[in-house]
Amino acid sequence: MNITDRFLGYTQHDTQSNEETNLTPSTPGQMAFANVLAEELKKIGLEDVVLDDYGYLMATLPANTDEKRPTIGFIAHMDTSPDMCGRKVQARIVSKYDGKDIPLNEEYTLSPEQFPELLDHIGEDIIVTNGKTLLGADDKAGIAEIVTAMEYLLAHPEIKHGKIRVGFTPDEEIGQGADHFNVEAFGADFAYTMDGGEKGELEYENFNAASAKVTIKGRNVHPGYAKHKMLNACRVAYEYANMLPRSETPEHTEGYEGFYHLTSVNGTVEEATLSYVVRDHDRDRFERRKREMEHLANKINANYGEGTCSLVLKDQYYNMREKIEPDNLFVVELAKEAMRQVGVTPNVRPIRGGTDGARLSFMGLPCPNIFAGGMNMHGRFEYLPIPSLEKAFETVLKICELAK
Repeated sequence: MNITDRFLGYTQHDTQSNEETNLTPSTPGQMAFANVLAEELKKIGLEDVVLDDYGYLMATLPANTDEKRPTIGFIAHMDTSPDMCGRKVQARIVSKYDGKDIPLNEEYTLSPEQFPELLDHIGEDIIVTNGKTLLGADDKAGIAEIVTAMEYLLAHPEIKHGKIRVGFTPDEEIGQGADHFNVEAFGADFAYTMDGGEKGELEYENFNAASAKVTIKGRNVHPGYAKHKMLNACRVAYEYANMLPRSETPEHTEGYEGFYHLTSVNGTVEEATLSYVVRDHDRDRFERRKREMEHLANKINANYGEGTCSLVLKDQYYNMREKIEPDNLFVVELAKEAMRQVGVTPNVRPIRGGTDGARLSFMGLPCPNIFAGGMNMHGRFEYLPIPSLEKAFETVLKICELAK
């Protein structure tokens, strides 16, 4: 099947994840899509197709050579972000993009004025949404690239390769994609997640990440008689937020700079909560950030009474660089050489985020991240240049061919 048609078909499956359900997979649409994918993998000729009760799908392309070669894995996630609707996606192809604004609907326009990277794709065919949903290239582009590459290798036995394992996971977007991933059953010597963005991206450094929930307990009294009695939880929560460095937020940082990201605020006079994500590439700075949040909670309690402020910190994943360097850098070099041979300039840079590969690397499976091609993920302005989709597919093929 044509890779573009395959991707467009995948976008029709609503697979948004939801961290509130406490289920795996967190939404039924993911399991429905996994069942469709399982049948597709069998149909194209992959072996050992196994879909478990948690929605993890694995399959094998056997080696077609007697040479001793490593077993390679390719991994992508089936869920799409809960940040934007993923139901009834209406994608269309803008042919030979001319560098001008792309109207998505009567209200929204994809413009190079806001997204200058669009100008890098003049003359290319680009897949966009109708502005009412996300597209889902994160990570259905990755799935399409892997499946199409496996189908191509089966049709072209002259391309010699070792054993290849593919794995598709649920709930990556809510930080749970590796929770039930069976590394031993997967059986790869190393792997790649096809979950990056722009063409050429190759990443083996990511944030150390934690979630933080700050809860403020207040005391409500009639406002007319509240002097020296009321403790307004909303106001104290605002005070806590303002004590964190204002310049260390996502909108003020780049590259290796970490941040505190306030993701939601809920509250009444009686109780207020602040939800944060804490990020830093450097493990020592990461630990200092968490200690600073604890210090501020203690400061609130010193000012307003013990028990006013409570903090729950939960580590989510760590920087995979610790597991790639120095012993597994060959995995990165292999991907770089594959990109060069298919005409892509490798762009090695740190992820300002995380992938399943980060946790998998700490579980014993070295797993850098390769571009899948999508841009502006998690929102209505998401788009996918078709040449980037195709080059990612070619990169998968070349890695399989070169790995020895």
